[in-house]
Amino acid sequence: MEKMLREMRERVMKNIEAAGGTGALEQIRVAALGKKGELTALLRGMGKLPPEERPKMGQMVNEVRAALEAQLEAREKLLAEREKAARLAAEAIDVTLPGPERSAGSLHPMNIALRKMVDVFVGMGYEVVEGPEVEFDHYNFELLNIPKNHPARDAQDTFYVDDNIVLRTHTSPVQARIMTTRKPPIRVICPGRVYRADEADATHSPVFHQMEGLVIDENITMGDLKGTLDEFARQMFGEGIRTRFRPSFFPFTEPSAEVDLTCANCKGEGCRMCKGTGWIEVLGAGMVNPHVLEMCGIDPQKYSGFAFGMGVERMTLLKYNIPNLRYLYENDLRFLTQYR
Repeated sequence: MEKMLREMRERVMKNIEAAGGTGALEQIRVAALGKKGELTALLRGMGKLPPEERPKMGQMVNEVRAALEAQLEAREKLLAEREKAARLAAEAIDVTLPGPERSAGSLHPMNIALRKMVDVFVGMGYEVVEGPEVEFDHYNFELLNIPKNHPARDAQDTFYVDDNIVLRTHTSPVQARIMTTRKPPIRVICPGRVYRADEADATHSPVFHQMEGLVIDENITMGDLKGTLDEFARQMFGEGIRTRFRPSFFPFTEPSAEVDLTCANCKGEGCRMCKGTGWIEVLGAGMVNPHVLEMCGIDPQKYSGFAFGMGVERMTLLKYNIPNLRYLYENDLRFLTQYR
């Protein structure tokens, strides 16, 4: 048994020195000193020895245990320090390297265009006003010279909440509210969301955005309207962009006009976007109908004014040469990240 103890001690010592990590060292400890280890098995065999030899053998077992535990502790300390150093080296951070790129959000192209539109008119002295999207028929139609059973109501494709409440079909009711609550001079723009029962396609949507403008003061003329829209076109699309007025009809303006802009894509030379004409229709405008002024409590003998309305989506498509309205609503990052 004494020989077995010496051989075990030498073998385990060699294994301890050869251990390459704390995990392997723990396996050696369990195999040698654990409850089912070699040294424990030898202790259990001492019962077969003569009584007079047992104390001497017990002392030898304790000495071997003490020697192995001391060797294990020293080796474990050394290996733990090596592993810690290796881990720190592997986890070291070079603070001079750039950090990982984080994807940052950006404004939607339509918001970029809308902000530009608002900035242009605010720069001309206009005030931004807003109104409810769920609107009374009185403001959405009647005060705009569109009474009950008027044919123009059919063209609006209105969403009705009930007989007297609608989802607004344009932002013109905001103008009506302003005219009934303020005295001239009035100079406002009304951006906002509007609703019409349109089928979604490349140029239409049942929910879209408009921005309308209204000016009421003494001696306002069609020339003021033309000059305002010319300046807007120049600032929005660049030098060389002009407006062209074509006679039209709107119940709330008289006279009325459809307004075309020089095609920003070809600068008037003719292209696929403008179908070779050099012009693109962008908005409707005109002088405020005197009857509308009168219904809103403004004296048409003293005051006159002009109004205009344009689609924010359409302006965005034109400004950024986007061929399909649906691109604005699909939330495709490959498209949206082009407009930072």
